[in-house]
Amino acid sequence: MKEKRNTGIAFRLMSIVFFMAGSLPLWMLYGVSDFVAFLAGRVFGYRRGVIRKNLSASFPEKSRKELLNIEKGFYRFLGDYFVETLKLGRMSEKQIRKRMSFIGQEDVNECLANGQNVSLLLGHYGNWEWISSIPLHLPSGFHAGQIYHPLENVAADQVFLNLRGRFGAESIKMKDTLPTVMNWRREGKPFIIGYIADQVPFFDGMHYFADFLNQDTPAFTGHERISRMLHASVFYCDIQRPRRGEYVCRYIKMTDDAAGLPQFELTKKYYEMLEATIRRTPHLWLWSHNRWKRTRQGFYEYYGREEAEKRLSRL
Repeated sequence: MKEKRNTGIAFRLMSIVFFMAGSLPLWMLYGVSDFVAFLAGRVFGYRRGVIRKNLSASFPEKSRKELLNIEKGFYRFLGDYFVETLKLGRMSEKQIRKRMSFIGQEDVNECLANGQNVSLLLGHYGNWEWISSIPLHLPSGFHAGQIYHPLENVAADQVFLNLRGRFGAESIKMKDTLPTVMNWRREGKPFIIGYIADQVPFFDGMHYFADFLNQDTPAFTGHERISRMLHASVFYCDIQRPRRGEYVCRYIKMTDDAAGLPQFELTKKYYEMLEATIRRTPHLWLWSHNRWKRTRQGFYEYYGREEAEKRLSRL
């Protein structure tokens, strides 16, 4: 009971902070962002070891100066992501429509109108929180889901759920994805689900290793498994940032029917497209995430060769 009460107090305090900070104009918040970037990059060196290790392994062809420029750009973007996410809680529909635009929305809407379910694949690139405004651009009456990992801090998790649902998106815990999809399917209406699929899976979730950013990379395949089951049309979300405070999502159709592709082809294609996005503007990806902490060698040691290879043969 005491823990629940403390969580409630923390939630209210965090909500007040988000409300007050989000009420500030973006130009003022970007001043805060510059200070946050200075503290994170210059003073505390937030996850600097992980960032530098990831960058040097991903871009062996780049000079030290080039890598440092990406690192500095990443810290500046991290500050922007922080304040832009604060701002999301107070942005009007008009403001978010102006700052987060979508190219090719008519293709996605046409699939839904034709009774076809849609999967969207994206990465931790640009401000992925603003992508939750997609429902504003969909026809009415369709579910728009986004898969997420609950945060360990219950109060913070609830605050972010409120942010992500402001414009109609429905957040689905990863463990609840399949039952939610089956319930929506029984309703008889098509739906759209977004998957941020570039996180590192635990060993029990590994079924594929991608060649990604010059490294052997364990990959989630749940998005492919569900998309194949639904015969979904799949789009990759190619994110660009023309200027500070503005993002553009360009939908690129990957397939009309995920079940028509060979096994693992969708996941392979996704990582190829994400890498192209990252190489175009590297500092907008989440380099502070320890993406390669689990390896193929560790996977084989965990399961043994026979079981490991069996797991890698199926989605």
